[in-house]
Amino acid sequence: MSTTSTQPTTAVPEPMPERRRRGVRIGPQVYLVGVFIAVAIVGTLASPYFLTVRNIENIVVAASVVAVLGVAQFFVVVTRGIDLSVGSIAALATVIAAVMLRQGNGVWTTIVVTVMSCAFCGLVNGVLVVYARITPFVATLAMMSIARGVAFIVQVGTLIVISNQEFLQLFGGRSAGVPNVVIIALTVTVVAAFAMKFSPLGRRLYALGGNPEAARLSGLPVNRDTLMAYVTSGLLAGLAGLMLAGRLSQGSSLVGQGYELDSIAATVVGGTSLFGGTGDPVSTVLGALVIGMIGNIMNLMGIQSEPQLVIRGIVILLAVFLTSGRGIQRIRDGIATLLRRFRRDVPAPEPEPIDAPVKTIDAPTPRP
Repeated sequence: MSTTSTQPTTAVPEPMPERRRRGVRIGPQVYLVGVFIAVAIVGTLASPYFLTVRNIENIVVAASVVAVLGVAQFFVVVTRGIDLSVGSIAALATVIAAVMLRQGNGVWTTIVVTVMSCAFCGLVNGVLVVYARITPFVATLAMMSIARGVAFIVQVGTLIVISNQEFLQLFGGRSAGVPNVVIIALTVTVVAAFAMKFSPLGRRLYALGGNPEAARLSGLPVNRDTLMAYVTSGLLAGLAGLMLAGRLSQGSSLVGQGYELDSIAATVVGGTSLFGGTGDPVSTVLGALVIGMIGNIMNLMGIQSEPQLVIRGIVILLAVFLTSGRGIQRIRDGIATLLRRFRRDVPAPEPEPIDAPVKTIDAPTPRP
């Protein structure tokens, strides 16, 4: 009987075709929706009154003014600027409207004069930035002080009560059960979003914020567009002031304090980069809602106004880190680095022995 020894052969698997891995990019919009949901969950757990109809309406009404100011801030931030005067211009608008109504002027005349006066303040900001070459921070900081000082001088030290019912109904009433300030904020958002997406001015503003030098070399009217951004910011700040006057039924130089911070927070929380060239008005309005929800939750929890300022400042820092500072990409890179180090530190499995046992197979017996 003869035997043959054979060594088993190990089948080598065919190489699998390489698949291209498509990285999932977490954009500012996804981050914003996640923050919105997280804040809503925190509010629901913090207070049983958070999800009531009345409280939700209060959040939306209060956020409407911040939303309009946020859109005003967006037009400037998208060009790599900043406007610290929106709150003071809004306060000036309340005083101008109250004085004109007290003098017996018509409602629409009052609205036009107020809005144009605030647009002129924005024009002054733009001239200081474009032609005087003053940085936007300093120029608008000066206008913030000037506008509030002029409002105090005009009101002669005391607040002015507004009793014109037509004006109060227009900016403080309801239409079909919806607060008029909410309708105004939605209208401003839709118009601003349409203008930024489809109008030549909107495309030029994005180009200006993305690369000012390239926009200038391309022949775009950089100075004129910058002026338009600051004029639009002042005009919308005046509209927000009219909304405040209708809600409060008064004109005062003291209203609107801190709204500069809220408008900047709404803009950056909405994903608009402080380096310009990115963002959209709709996300800015969503950021205003997030800021309004955070403030409402802190009020329901009985937190004082000073700690609220600290929390809002922290929110701004986190928002700037996640948007302007490429924080999302840095977090992803950091996680990937940690995973690579973890895989490198894990010991590799012991290799299998190369020499396999010899298997003896009896040869078949031949037939006679």
